[in-house]
Amino acid sequence: MPDSPYFTPPRRRGPRNGVRAVAAVGVVLAIAAGGSYAAGVGPFARGDDGPDPAAMKQARAFLADWAAGRLPSAAGRTTRPGTAQEVLQSFTAGLDIGRPRLTAAGEAKEAEDGTLGVPFTAKMPITGLGTWTYESRLPLREQDDGGWKVDWRLSLVHPRLSDTEKFRLEREETTPPNVTDRDGTSLSGGEYPSLTPLLGRLADSTGGGPRGAVELIDRATGETVRTEAAFGKKPDPATDGRPVRTTLDATWQSAAEQALTEADGENAALVALRIDNGEVLALANSPSTGFNRAASGTYAPGSTWKIVTSSALLLKGAVEPDDVVDCPKYLTVGKEFHNVETSEYPGATFRKDFTESCNTAFISLRGKLDEGELGKVARTYFGVGQEWHIGIPTYDGSVPVPKDETEKAASMIGQGRVQANPLIMASVTATAVSGEFHQPSVTAGNEDETRTEPLPGGVVTQLRELMRATVTDGTAHVLADLPGEIGAKTGTAEVSDDQDNNGWLVAHRGNVAVAVVVEEGVTGGGSAGPVVHSLLSAVPEDPS
Repeated sequence: MPDSPYFTPPRRRGPRNGVRAVAAVGVVLAIAAGGSYAAGVGPFARGDDGPDPAAMKQARAFLADWAAGRLPSAAGRTTRPGTAQEVLQSFTAGLDIGRPRLTAAGEAKEAEDGTLGVPFTAKMPITGLGTWTYESRLPLREQDDGGWKVDWRLSLVHPRLSDTEKFRLEREETTPPNVTDRDGTSLSGGEYPSLTPLLGRLADSTGGGPRGAVELIDRATGETVRTEAAFGKKPDPATDGRPVRTTLDATWQSAAEQALTEADGENAALVALRIDNGEVLALANSPSTGFNRAASGTYAPGSTWKIVTSSALLLKGAVEPDDVVDCPKYLTVGKEFHNVETSEYPGATFRKDFTESCNTAFISLRGKLDEGELGKVARTYFGVGQEWHIGIPTYDGSVPVPKDETEKAASMIGQGRVQANPLIMASVTATAVSGEFHQPSVTAGNEDETRTEPLPGGVVTQLRELMRATVTDGTAHVLADLPGEIGAKTGTAEVSDDQDNNGWLVAHRGNVAVAVVVEEGVTGGGSAGPVVHSLLSAVPEDPS
């Protein structure tokens, strides 16, 4: 197929030199300014403080049409509709641009040629590579009828697009590195489907991901004038071709994938990690493709958060496990709070409140903690809300200072604006039963900027006793038949009035902490419990 002003057909080269699919875009025509302009009037000559609102409306409408892919409509707002549509189409298609994000930004100014220049920011997502971001300016010219049109010219698409220079997209095909578990066993998306979205991320971090560039080229010679944007990390010659070794354990990962089938088709996620160093042994999501709920999800952790709340109360000496803290059915703090299935335990001890997950009892203790104290404990001892670097993208939690007494009450039971995910809650569990926070990791050598303090030994002992009692005598009894001295905490987190509650369960056994969330699982013991039971039934009591 011959070269054209709009598209250069793909070219391929040997794989080690980089196989490049090349697309060029632009037009050869030099386009003269169109439309007419009333001499001496101008967009600011009406005595207004700013540009004509009609001009700004047209500019925003053009950008909206272009961003939404309504190219005929966008072109119709210009002085050269036919040429505009052809160029916009070839620019987005030839450079593999998805849905652009185009935002008018900055102060509109009158140019010497009488047009009104509206600056805008273009974020162009290039399929499989990344986002090309640049600034440009949209010229608008007033027409004889008093309306406004975009004064078509190539440079509005990009300041360097012209009748002598155009853009070319070059892709370099790369072979993803082999990703292995901690013992060198190869991990593939076929055998471990939950890892499919993560393998690409791991490849990117080592320079094994997709690479490419948008280059400005001379139309006549085809020579590269400059590189406008480059994507992908260049490989490190010292590690290029070597497998990427992770902290994952193939046995645990396989068991985690199988365990999530117990979630009955609901969206769910699981993380298992070593307590002594934070290394992630398994990370699984259901469905297995798409969003990584396990590490990047943002959920209310529900009553699993009572581990942190209990830590804050115990650290302060505000309560002891044998203290009586009544557990009524309801408690009103701006709104009515209640327990799961509106249960009640008159005259209950704090231990009973923990093992039965009594919301009203925990909320009644809110006055024992200062404003923001729960968030401070979460950050200082558990690392929640600090920036984690584990080798893949993560959401690292948030515990804002409550806005009012009602929100403070909700935060005591892991609701309100408290946000976490299974990675965070597995780490919280590991910290609670060991006394020391370790930044989780999926790969070795990650930067660690976290700063935490160890939990006092007495608090750790009390937390372990409370979690063990939750298995033997409380809401996590689903795990009581398993070998090993398992401790756990269930959670039921409200989502909205028209959705069932999310189910949570966190547990520890030996040197492993586990956290599971099942969206709309109703209760933690009933939905997340079977998932954890399946996992711990299928793996050794302790990892090697």
